[in-house]
Amino acid sequence: MIGKIVLGLFALMGTPLFALIAATAILGFMADGLDASLVAMEIHRLVDTPVLVSIPLFTFAGELMARANTSERLVGVSRALLGWMPGGLGIVTLLVCAAFTALTGASGVTIIALGALLYPSLTREGYPERFSLGLVTTSGSLGLLFPPAIPLILFGIIAREDINNLFLAGIVPGALMILLLALWCVRQGWKSRLELTPFQAGPLLRAARKAIWELPLPVIVLGGIYSGWFALGEAAAVTAAYVLVVEVLIYRDVPWRELGRVMRRSMTLVGGILIILAVSQASTNLLIDREIPQRLFEFVQGWFTSKWSFLMALNLFLLMLGAVLDIFSATVLVVPLLLPIAAGYGVHPVHLGVIFLANMEIGYCTPPVGLNLFIASYRFKQPILHTCRASLPFLAILAVVVLLVTYVPALSLWLPGLL
Repeated sequence: MIGKIVLGLFALMGTPLFALIAATAILGFMADGLDASLVAMEIHRLVDTPVLVSIPLFTFAGELMARANTSERLVGVSRALLGWMPGGLGIVTLLVCAAFTALTGASGVTIIALGALLYPSLTREGYPERFSLGLVTTSGSLGLLFPPAIPLILFGIIAREDINNLFLAGIVPGALMILLLALWCVRQGWKSRLELTPFQAGPLLRAARKAIWELPLPVIVLGGIYSGWFALGEAAAVTAAYVLVVEVLIYRDVPWRELGRVMRRSMTLVGGILIILAVSQASTNLLIDREIPQRLFEFVQGWFTSKWSFLMALNLFLLMLGAVLDIFSATVLVVPLLLPIAAGYGVHPVHLGVIFLANMEIGYCTPPVGLNLFIASYRFKQPILHTCRASLPFLAILAVVVLLVTYVPALSLWLPGLL
């Protein structure tokens, strides 16, 4: 009892999450008469996970691209390609933000890096200010379902599922989100009677020439993985090496003297993720030993007798969770508990992963404490309530997709061949 009170006090004092989880696991092991060093054994066991090496390498590559002028070059190509369409710049915003978040793995970084380019461009071209603010705010998290996003890899490690299956499972739901939002942008373009830019091959070629070294990156990474040339860890190594050469030696956007800072920032993030992951695995083992997941399943069964009612309750729970926790903490804390409960209702782990991450995308922008709302409010100097209202139409569209993904498992399981 004293230990719980002390942990509660440390939590109120702002103690890092990994320390609280580790302390909880240690106290639990000691209460059961087990050696607390078992927590350290989980860290050692985690190191032997083959795909784990991909997380620091992809994170380093993403941090390099966030520091470089990659976002400007991607916007230039997309704008030259789609500027002739009604709502074309809105669609450019969706595509560039999704690609950038998938590569960097950080939703907030996308808003900060691309916001200075896209938000003023949208308003300058005649898009309503409220529409522009909501679009940029919600687009920041769109890439979480596309490979090689770090949350997909992290979910696969925790769920012990094939990462390639998760990569494939997220493509159709993620594309559906972008498609419906793109149609909303086209509607806004027609409604606002925006001036269109006729398509010209010259500007497109010039923009493509500027980004010629970065455009092949998704093809290299995904083509290498699905053709069998690379394992996931090897693809991450190739990505990190390629981005390092391109951004430091070819474009020279990132000076040599900045590399130490880039490495430090990316590895600090990775270190926090790995420590949380390791100690949460220890906590999960303790919960399993105490049959907590089984008891939770029995409790949930008392409230939700069918798979469909459980899935609706799951969506509501995940939306609230995404509004108060960052995606990494939510994944390592909640997924181990959800997996056996969802399995009891016949939900495939890969389907659960897509449902989980789709809800986290919306949770980033869900009032009252969605992280993207505060980042966008600060970045664009707008009141938080105004930012919330601006995001609501986009969140409604994303919520429709989440319901489709939840109740039509084929959208997630068809490409991986898990039906």
